[in-house]
Amino acid sequence: MTLRLMISMILIVGLASCSKKSSSKNASRATGWNVDSKKGSSSKKQEAGPGLVFVEGGTFTMGKVEDDVMHDWNNTPTQQHVQSFYMDETEVTNFMYLEYLDWLKKVFPPTEENYKNIYEGASPDTLVWRNRLGYNETMTNNYLRHPSYANYPVVGVNWIQAVEFSKWRTDRVNEAILEKNGYLKKNAKTNDVSAESSFSTETYLNSPTLTYGGNEEIVLKGRKGARKAPKAGKDGKVTEEKNIYAQRSSGIILPEYRLPTEAEWEYAAAADVGQREYNIYKGQKKYPWSGSYTRSGKRQSKGDQLANFKQGNGDYGGIAGWSDDGADITNAVKSYPANDFGLYDMAGNVAEWVQDVYRPIIDNESNDFNYFRGNQYTKNKIGADGKVEIVTKETMQYKTLSNGKKVATSFPGQIAQVPVDENETYLRTNFDKSDNINYRDGDKQSTRYYNFGSSESDNEKQKEEKIMYNSPKHNVTTDSLGKMVRKYDVSSKRTTLINDDVRVYKGGSWRDRAYWLDPAQRRYFPQDMATDYIGFRCAMSRVGPKADKKKSARN
Repeated sequence: MTLRLMISMILIVGLASCSKKSSSKNASRATGWNVDSKKGSSSKKQEAGPGLVFVEGGTFTMGKVEDDVMHDWNNTPTQQHVQSFYMDETEVTNFMYLEYLDWLKKVFPPTEENYKNIYEGASPDTLVWRNRLGYNETMTNNYLRHPSYANYPVVGVNWIQAVEFSKWRTDRVNEAILEKNGYLKKNAKTNDVSAESSFSTETYLNSPTLTYGGNEEIVLKGRKGARKAPKAGKDGKVTEEKNIYAQRSSGIILPEYRLPTEAEWEYAAAADVGQREYNIYKGQKKYPWSGSYTRSGKRQSKGDQLANFKQGNGDYGGIAGWSDDGADITNAVKSYPANDFGLYDMAGNVAEWVQDVYRPIIDNESNDFNYFRGNQYTKNKIGADGKVEIVTKETMQYKTLSNGKKVATSFPGQIAQVPVDENETYLRTNFDKSDNINYRDGDKQSTRYYNFGSSESDNEKQKEEKIMYNSPKHNVTTDSLGKMVRKYDVSSKRTTLINDDVRVYKGGSWRDRAYWLDPAQRRYFPQDMATDYIGFRCAMSRVGPKADKKKSARN
């Protein structure tokens, strides 16, 4: 009798527990209301975008060059923390960049007057291979397009072009994701795309009905376009269902591809995680690999160089029959071992653009979390009708480079951007204007006596007086006949080459000695100029937890 009673009690408690769990499955933890658990599920994890590798964030010492033979004093060690992010496994290759060029040529035909500068403006400068005392015409004519170089890193791309490629990549990846999930018509990205009908991620998120020129046959209502027609209520009225398009809360749209920040790039290249024991690093690494030497110590590859770099005067790849780094110019990606994050060519092959505007000092007193200099905050432009303003072929914007070349920086279908104003900055303590490039860099704006309230309204002369880095200012314009007019700055008062248009590039290249392979090294180059030794790779921010796996002692 007692046994039977105990079994009955256990069954009752079990059934009550199951009932409680089932009834509360869709209950909101905030209000207790029943909600659809499929919307905004907390278990949704970010998927790595095409070509990306996960880099778990953490703390590291930024700087710390062992030998400062250049006496730059621009990489004093500072302690920084980088949030988890994703980074391209390899540098962007010629094949990847040609995909971008082919898309531009198809959608914005160079033969049309409105689009004649787009394709040319995005094309790499193949003349970077030329040398006054060297014969390099083979690379000039073949490096970008010959299939033998398809998996070699693209070069001749300036910083502005690299940024525009990253924006294009964001839209194409998210366009494919939405098509896969049934929010866009199948194959519209290739069959229906045109200059007046294209996809922009931000436009889709802010105003889906304006995507693809407002074509409802392409931008589908509801997942897989199979949404049932809304039914009439008891009063006979039909209420249109909301949230019929993908949103950020859907969890499928990826954050933007972008250039990595300098801190991210250095952290990823150093890959100190390979020398971690518990919560400390066992010493410091001079290169992206362990040890203080550039040659492999493994039996299978003993003596081979672990990166592609210049080993001495006139020595770009060893002697015939024993090419110890396997290359004389650049080399195919993945030709050398990956570092402890699984990233290839973080030393050698080509140096790489990063997002940051160059300044000699890393100001860790102001910020030691996701450090970045170059923030220029913008917001969506609102038209007279109160809706976001979409860029058209008449309102496209171009940036004229110092050599007169034009690069498109906004395209039809995108949302026009304007700087943030007092509506966003008033009484804020974390930022007070849209352009923060010069923040605490040593100029008058960095002093306690500076009047921040008048910073945006200063005239050009006043701004000139406050600039610390007074580099030459060359001016390129076009006259009434469309001819280029170049005006060089001949002032004798210029004291530096540093300005707001020079960007940091990191890592050594095939043209550099081993000294530059140290991830902590930092150099700068004008953002609108290109070389035969600077390429780039993309990064993407991580949303959600720092890592997918729980921490363990060593692994």
